[in-house]
Amino acid sequence: MSVSGNHLSVAGTVYPMGLGTHANGLFMINLHGKATEFTSDCGLDDEATSNGSVEFEIVVDGQMKAHSPVMRKGMAPYHFDVALTNSHLLSLVVTDGGDGIDNDHADWLNPEIMTLTDSAGSISTYKPPALPVPQIANNLRSNPELHNALLFGCSPKVPFEYRIPCSGAGVLHFSAKNLPNGLFLNPKTGIITGVIHNKIIQESELFVQSKFGTDHRIMTINSHGLLCLTPPMGWNSWNVWAGAVDGQKMRDAATELRKSRLADFGYNFVNIDDTWEGNRDSNGNITTNKKFGDMKSLADSIHSMGLKLGIYSGPGPTTCAGYPASYQHEQQDANTYAKWGIDYLKYDWCSYSEIDPHPDLNGYKKPYILMGRCLKNTDRDIVFSLCQYGMGNVWNWGRSVGGNLWRTTGDINDSWGAMSANGFGGSKWAKGAGHGGWNDPDMLVVGKLGWGSHPKPTKLTPNEQVTHISLWSMLAAPLIIGCDLTQLDSFTLNLLTNPEVIDVDQDPLGKAGTRLETDNQTEIWTKPLAGGHLAVALFNRGETSAKVNFDFKWAGLTGKHKIRNLWTRKSIGQFSNHFSCIIPRHGCELVKIF
Repeated sequence: MSVSGNHLSVAGTVYPMGLGTHANGLFMINLHGKATEFTSDCGLDDEATSNGSVEFEIVVDGQMKAHSPVMRKGMAPYHFDVALTNSHLLSLVVTDGGDGIDNDHADWLNPEIMTLTDSAGSISTYKPPALPVPQIANNLRSNPELHNALLFGCSPKVPFEYRIPCSGAGVLHFSAKNLPNGLFLNPKTGIITGVIHNKIIQESELFVQSKFGTDHRIMTINSHGLLCLTPPMGWNSWNVWAGAVDGQKMRDAATELRKSRLADFGYNFVNIDDTWEGNRDSNGNITTNKKFGDMKSLADSIHSMGLKLGIYSGPGPTTCAGYPASYQHEQQDANTYAKWGIDYLKYDWCSYSEIDPHPDLNGYKKPYILMGRCLKNTDRDIVFSLCQYGMGNVWNWGRSVGGNLWRTTGDINDSWGAMSANGFGGSKWAKGAGHGGWNDPDMLVVGKLGWGSHPKPTKLTPNEQVTHISLWSMLAAPLIIGCDLTQLDSFTLNLLTNPEVIDVDQDPLGKAGTRLETDNQTEIWTKPLAGGHLAVALFNRGETSAKVNFDFKWAGLTGKHKIRNLWTRKSIGQFSNHFSCIIPRHGCELVKIF
């Protein structure tokens, strides 16, 4: 059956046997040297819409043996016939055709493995061996550590609200030097409020003190109107609650961001996704449904914790879940959000395809230009998140329509295929990222997730989770958590609160990392950091452990350099000309080269 539960059908022909899957997909089979040949047809299932596209690959013992062209709806099946004599591991791979995973319903049709006489019982599904949990640092320490972004953007003449992220035990006392005129710091809470009346760029120094020690850190405040000078960080309701979200769950999430101390490391947005919407009143104003009640009260409650509230809508008549969206009410909705105290808007394409079924580039831009202008016309700073799945190469123009971040991919899920496809495709978008505008490969899928049902641990292995956070940080991607904050285990908490990894994501230079070297199994990515330093991520996308070597000359480096392991938060010595390590299946080593 297909992934939607229908009989397999490609180019109008129904097939009785086969394997329905979805890009990105991987199916691995142990051959034990007993197979001689693999044959199969393949294609895009007829149930997919016209924008689906997939590629099929046959990998044998880690080597690519055959691949199809990009397969689209209506194309005749492509035929594989691959020799397997003396082979041990067969991998059937489906990738997304280079344009995201939307509608990539892929079918292996009548696949057959020919074996030696009486050897069929030797063929089995490959099950990867269990690996030790990777060693990562415990980040909840007694001594105070400031974790504020080194750059912070805002607009003049609008409310300024910022809670200084700071970890540490005991009572903390905050102070500051050279805050812009109009801003005031509460020394007990670390919350800065007020209004900056002029356009300024001003370097302020923040201090914290407790009985366990002191810390200080610079923050440059820029009030020229550009928000998100570093990628936004926070939490979104969809991947755990989906349509079951309500106002109390949002209050609880904000409380847990503080209680778990995630907020102390910079996670400050608490974002409602779809299904909060009610009807429009007699004047056309959007209202909340009974799950939420008074949105202004919710915003006030979250602001009192020093956090920010996000909301969700779309440019079409309805949202993805069928609730009222903003079509023909754009300025009215923007004004309502500002009145409520909203700080972030996720704007999801969905039903806008009813308004413009076949958009050209200007068509993709049009609804986002409109809402971007409407948000600017309010008396509040509201971060603008474009959610349109990378259509029209949004990374080339998202900033020009007022976006602060833009989705580059389809929706993520907690599978290795989906996470790695969303992330490892990001090298091509790197030039689009920078101060005030960031590529968004979707939310983090660590911790316990549910999409509206009972939350269960992510399907990503611990090594895959380290790869996930490392890759998003190298991409300078938004770090938006999607798990149940009431069920955080210590591994997940340490994964999300490593300040040295977060600093790679939030680096003030504002550059996204790119792929430097790759083979069939491993990849090396580099990201330039402020101060002339370099972040290097060594990834193993293969199914067995691999030695990965980073030659300094690949990045234009010569001589000796100090290297620090960012996940263990330990210096590992000085290295000359190259650095290498053994990396487990789907694992990553993230280092900083000084």
